[in-house]
Amino acid sequence: MTAFRISPAVADAFPDALIAVVTATGLRGREPWPATTTAVEDLERQLADGVWQPADESDPRIEAWHAAYRSFGTNPRRVRPSVDALGRRLAKKGVLPRINPAVDSYNAVSVRHGLPAGAFDLDHVTGDVEIRRADGAETFTPLGEPGTVEHPQPGEIIYTDATDVLTRHWNHRDAHRTRVTEDSAHVAFVLETLHASRDGHLLTTAADELRSLLRPHCAQCTVHYLGPARPGAAA
Repeated sequence: MTAFRISPAVADAFPDALIAVVTATGLRGREPWPATTTAVEDLERQLADGVWQPADESDPRIEAWHAAYRSFGTNPRRVRPSVDALGRRLAKKGVLPRINPAVDSYNAVSVRHGLPAGAFDLDHVTGDVEIRRADGAETFTPLGEPGTVEHPQPGEIIYTDATDVLTRHWNHRDAHRTRVTEDSAHVAFVLETLHASRDGHLLTTAADELRSLLRPHCAQCTVHYLGPARPGAAA
């Protein structure tokens, strides 16, 4: 079992943060996922009809992440929070990328609710996962770039396990090693807010929606929440 933890330094800096960890075991990524197909197509249809649009950087949910990025030295207009980048892509192209059913599921939930999301193949995670500030000595290999090695900036907030960095800039980009594929069977999905007092209801709704998309295609699906008041959870 993999534990997720928020470090005391991150908890102190972001006292209203809340993260949902949605864990799926026995995931079957090679069968049809009709509810996910419908969820993605519905978002695209609503955008085309002009009845909905993704949150942009004027939205308080995105503004909060921009402020967080600036606080640890990242320019959020050059290196964007995942939900910001995904929403901009959807608004520009009119469609969401199709990766695989599990990734498509969390992308749809993320952009619908304006909350960053990511996922880790737990069979490729070593030890526990911690959300902490980088010291700069860590290594990171970006998704889709298996021959690349980066080092986070000291103070940058990262997800990391016992081997190396799983996500840089808190939620900008995931690592290649723990990427989710059609063959991933044990996956932890994360959904995040920096303002639980304002947006906690969105987070719980989003976590429930993601779980409803996953449940028909896995053996078990659970949801745990972690934040400054409860800094650890098992996945």
